Amino acid sequence: MSAIGRLLWVVLAAATALFLIAPLLVVVPLSFSSDSFLEFPPPGLSLRWYEALWQSPFWRQAGLNTLIIGAAATAIASVLGTLAAIGLWLAPLPGRRAIFALILSPMIVPVIITAVALTFAFAPLGLAASHWGLILAHAALGAPFVVVTVLATLSGFDRTLLRAAAACGAGPVTAFRRVMLPLILPGVVSGAVFAFATSLDETVVVLFLGGPEQRTLPRQMFAGLKDTIELTILAAATVLIAASTVLLVAARLLAARSARLAGGAAR
Repeated sequence: MSAIGRLLWVVLAAATALFLIAPLLVVVPLSFSSDSFLEFPPPGLSLRWYEALWQSPFWRQAGLNTLIIGAAATAIASVLGTLAAIGLWLAPLPGRRAIFALILSPMIVPVIITAVALTFAFAPLGLAASHWGLILAHAALGAPFVVVTVLATLSGFDRTLLRAAAACGAGPVTAFRRVMLPLILPGVVSGAVFAFATSLDETVVVLFLGGPEQRTLPRQMFAGLKDTIELTILAAATVLIAASTVLLVAARLLAARSARLAGGAAR
């Protein structure tokens, strides 16, 4: 590629990145505004909206619900997703591709269809308008990410390590815990990060399935936008942006570590 072509690609990539992050360049400064109205650039800087966010019982409860539901859903999604990925990798199942496509369906099906289906499925079981209902729903949405990342990590795993562990007298559980898990752990944790990010961002399922006691930060923000536009919403959005950025960096570091481990195992 010529120098002009590379320059055009760089300009195009920079313009695309700017287009994607432009809303953040407005939301974050406005969350520190000293004014009570949406005015950009802000007339002054203040932490009043972060104080209001912290002092409001509604926002505190929404933040607590977000953490509880996200952490529990991530734990369930990580366990089930890892087991599903290992099963798909080890067992020569008939219809393996169809099973894999079915597992990935929550990533493909529009979320509003998933929300309606979960509402009709959970209501007779008493799981609608409950924390456990939202935890299971968010786990179902996050598990495909764990399956994908663990399968990607397993693609570089040497099966002879399991046979060597069995030859040394290790059972399946011991071989998994002592041999396989340490090597695929970066993939498991990366999938868990994406599962937690999915729960952190979910709004539609919470609107359908959650009750008054299950308000999360995204739902509270949505409700605030319907009633009145307060800059507290922008403070909450900035907190979510910061959390998503931390998760993205953590996932990138874990992916790099997984690649290094795979390269070392190959050598």
